[in-house]
Amino acid sequence: MGELASQKHVQFIVSVEKKKDSFESVVMEHIRMNGAYWGLTALDLLGKLHVVDVEEVVSWVLQCQDDSGGFGGNIGHDPHVLYTLSAVQVLALFDKLDVLDIEKVASYVAGLQNEDGSFSGDMWGEIDTRFSYIAISCLSLLHRLDKINVEKAVNYILSCKNHDGGFGCTPGAESHAGQIFCCVGALAITGSLHHIDKDLLGWWLCERQDNKTGGLNGRPEKLPDVCYSWWALSSLIMIDRVHWINKDKLIKFILDCQDIENGGISDRPDDAVDVYHTYFGVAGLSLLEYPGLKAIDPAYALPVDVVDRIILDR
Repeated sequence: MGELASQKHVQFIVSVEKKKDSFESVVMEHIRMNGAYWGLTALDLLGKLHVVDVEEVVSWVLQCQDDSGGFGGNIGHDPHVLYTLSAVQVLALFDKLDVLDIEKVASYVAGLQNEDGSFSGDMWGEIDTRFSYIAISCLSLLHRLDKINVEKAVNYILSCKNHDGGFGCTPGAESHAGQIFCCVGALAITGSLHHIDKDLLGWWLCERQDNKTGGLNGRPEKLPDVCYSWWALSSLIMIDRVHWINKDKLIKFILDCQDIENGGISDRPDDAVDVYHTYFGVAGLSLLEYPGLKAIDPAYALPVDVVDRIILDR
């Protein structure tokens, strides 16, 4: 089994931020806030967050805030709950949540809850269980879960549960590992995991492991992808069924997706690397207790020490 090329990955993540005129940077311009969360959290898990200029990052994050209290994916972009959570997570990494008008941010997020308990992503009204998780995680980090109807939020998530034990983006939608993380994560944060049939869901999730490569996929008959080393694995950990997969084979799959010369991790071996898969590869290895990495919280998708610091603040 190979080794994690940690220093190369640090160099890759830092270089992405500096190449603002590159194709990758231009096409990611509208989701730069998410990219900042992926890259900075990966650096923290690798123990290298100190290479970043904290004040520069915090200043940029605040410039992405809209008058509504929500955050856009970049300066001048419309606010969305997706980018709002990433902004809160980035500030949490640096212990800088105190720079926020927390009531304003929390009111923006809480205002997106619908009568049935679901959440819209922004003012245009798209509904998805991703947004339920994002709202719950964000408000929990801000200590403002009391601003929403948690019971209705939980009931809506449970209405998206399928007969196979998984969850979809809306009631009746196909089970998907990414949506399962969102639903299980939201239920974990709200203390509602007892509503899940853990054996049924655990079986569906462990079947996502490809026997040949050891990688995990998001749905039946799909190719394995490094990002599911987070989405599926974190859910298995939260429902205490991670022992149902072959951890060593999954570690090997993630390590095989590295560019050991230039840094970065790809979706599958020999594909182009990117910050998204680099983060989820490192995060997956952290969940698998790979040596030298900080521990990550499977529900909040932040380093355990960051979550503990925020929780102990309560």
